[in-house]
Amino acid sequence: MNFLEERILKDGVVKEGNVLKVDSFLNHQMDIDLINEMGKEWKRRFADKNINKILTIEASGIGIACIAAQHFGVPVVFAKKAKSINIDGEVYIAEVKSFTHKKVNQVILSKRFLSSADHVLLIDDFLANGDALQGLISICNEAGATVEGIGIAIEKGFQIGGTVIRNFGYDLESLAIVEGMNHETGEVFFREQK
Repeated sequence: MNFLEERILKDGVVKEGNVLKVDSFLNHQMDIDLINEMGKEWKRRFADKNINKILTIEASGIGIACIAAQHFGVPVVFAKKAKSINIDGEVYIAEVKSFTHKKVNQVILSKRFLSSADHVLLIDDFLANGDALQGLISICNEAGATVEGIGIAIEKGFQIGGTVIRNFGYDLESLAIVEGMNHETGEVFFREQK
């Protein structure tokens, strides 16, 4: 069992509807030491990749991506869920369905920050159905950027996202893969990883 799995067992809360709350350490209140360990682990797993940018989606992926970026020595760019007056010029747009919020968002990224010269590591906190990642991948494809890898904190292995993304041929590294949860007992079951 790895450090993230141990923390999920200690502080994660299983809710009805296949919801795993990790808001006490990952995506509301953030344990920076834990996230720093995650960044180190992604750097180890993607050490052979030529990464010059990390891309994530607002909001929960931003903190994780920023800490990871320190280990790669690269900038972070994030797709926004709403266009604001601060975004000027041409943009990439993708539609993304949120598993947690049960709605479709348009995510927007200024074309100034992603181009065919970029070799990108995608980072996010959760992978369920894979819609957010597919949106980010489509933005990378539109920009001509190369997706070198995908780092996920927690993958719900019992949902289709991981299988879909891996079947597309992407190097997907999830630090914890949840195979099942029981909201009545609070149990979480992990997939064995190498």
